[in-house]
Amino acid sequence: MGFERIWHKRYPAGVPAQLDYIDLTMPEFLTRSAQRFPAQPALDYFGKKISYAELDRIVNRFARALMALGVEKGDTVAMLLPNIPQIVIADYAAWRIGAVTAMNNPLYTERELAYQLDLSDAKVLVTMDLLHSRAMNLMKTTPLEKVVVCHVNDYLPFPKKQLFPRVKKEMYRKIPRQPDTYEFLDIVQGHDGAPLENQAELDAVGVHLYTGGTTGTSKGAMITHRNMSYNTQQLRSWLVDIKDGEERELAVFPFFHAAGFTGVQNMCVLSGWTDVLVPRPEPATIVEVLKKSRPTLVPGVPTIYVGLLADERFTRMDLSFIKGFLAGAAPLPLEIIQRLEKLTDGTMVNVYGLTEMTPMATASPWKGLSKPGTVGLPLPDTDMKIVDLEEGTRPLGPGEAGEVCFKGPQIMAGYYKRPEETANTIRDGWLYTGDIGVMDEDGFLTIVDRKKDMIVASGYNVYPNEIDDILFSHPKILEACTVGVPDPYRGETVRAYVVVKPGEALTAEEVVAFCKEKMAAYKVPRQVEFIDALPKSAVGKILRKELRRLGAEPES
Repeated sequence: MGFERIWHKRYPAGVPAQLDYIDLTMPEFLTRSAQRFPAQPALDYFGKKISYAELDRIVNRFARALMALGVEKGDTVAMLLPNIPQIVIADYAAWRIGAVTAMNNPLYTERELAYQLDLSDAKVLVTMDLLHSRAMNLMKTTPLEKVVVCHVNDYLPFPKKQLFPRVKKEMYRKIPRQPDTYEFLDIVQGHDGAPLENQAELDAVGVHLYTGGTTGTSKGAMITHRNMSYNTQQLRSWLVDIKDGEERELAVFPFFHAAGFTGVQNMCVLSGWTDVLVPRPEPATIVEVLKKSRPTLVPGVPTIYVGLLADERFTRMDLSFIKGFLAGAAPLPLEIIQRLEKLTDGTMVNVYGLTEMTPMATASPWKGLSKPGTVGLPLPDTDMKIVDLEEGTRPLGPGEAGEVCFKGPQIMAGYYKRPEETANTIRDGWLYTGDIGVMDEDGFLTIVDRKKDMIVASGYNVYPNEIDDILFSHPKILEACTVGVPDPYRGETVRAYVVVKPGEALTAEEVVAFCKEKMAAYKVPRQVEFIDALPKSAVGKILRKELRRLGAEPES
């Protein structure tokens, strides 16, 4: 890019402002890692280890199976899977033959899935046995032609009841033979694992990653192979003293989510690391995986870390094997950072980005200058500016809040079949994020809020994230989320939804009094509602939009 910015002076030692990229697609990186580290476990699935050499062969087998099903270069193969070996195999197999993958959330309803499958033009769906009947219904209303069925125990090293004791055993049986339905293992074992010529091209679209619908109907971000490859290399360059072929990264983020897709699945393949798979990211399961697999890198969202810190088995465990945490998807409170770093001596890296950026845009320096509350500095080859909220054309200086915009090689090609929304989001090469942020004099970015989450109370701008952080610091509060609700006098007023720590008692009056000591009067919640649990997405991100919807409903 040939530019110098203030944040480059604060980069970790050894990280360049510009990278000399390796022009390989991700399936080519898989072959490269299989050659460099053939015996290194690529996947660790509850003790079942698949080496890089073996994974490369299985990918070739499934690639041939897809071709036998009629998948051609440019066709779309949809994924509807948790973090099990088959999702990695299917992703890389589809790419290897030049197909496009579409990542779907297994927790979505049939209506939501029908919308995404119809949008993606997917011909083949790779899914779970538990979702087979839903897949059959979707074939009637979408372009789907064939379904490949996986089982959680296809690659388990022990009886499945040890992992999922509450699921009926008949759920693990093979699906009755039906037209256009195929068993994953059957078709993999029926094909050759010899090398295949890579058909993926750097500037071709490789995957549709869905935005999650936080700002309305979900959109398919078209991510090219160059986006995937370069963004993974950008993030990899940040961890300067971490070696290829030696690390184990915990796969808590689901791979259908951009953070897990790039930051874990692709990061491990590029680096020759072991991908420690977690299909159900619950604290109890994670604790067991930590004990047995001892991952050195532990990504997560605040709710995952909060759950772990509330579990005595985690806090009493010897966690010295953890070298670092990669936090993303939501702001991480200072208290959580301090407790995790004290327990492990590991480095906390806050990562920020969007699906439209593949998704990594900024990160706090690895073992460098730390500024808690910020999401760090733009990654190499990533430019950033803050612009006015009204027109989005006037650049703002340090300390001024405005819309955050980025430019770099990781920016998507656009939204699939959404040219108008693409034109509104990408302007003159700049991606307009819809996030409100402030850049300081060193180039560190602080995300203040989403533009649409901002509360305007009596003419004052109130940023919910600021209030959330203060509420989180209350010793009796486990989690909190603030929203604006309609108010006849103020236009909007501030309502806080609060989850109290187990065994504690708290009143609304105490919450308000606590806030009055720490913030301006216009920011103090006028309403406090106690709730058993906050609504969360599949990755554990608190769904403020659901609470906003709840707050907008008239009281009965």
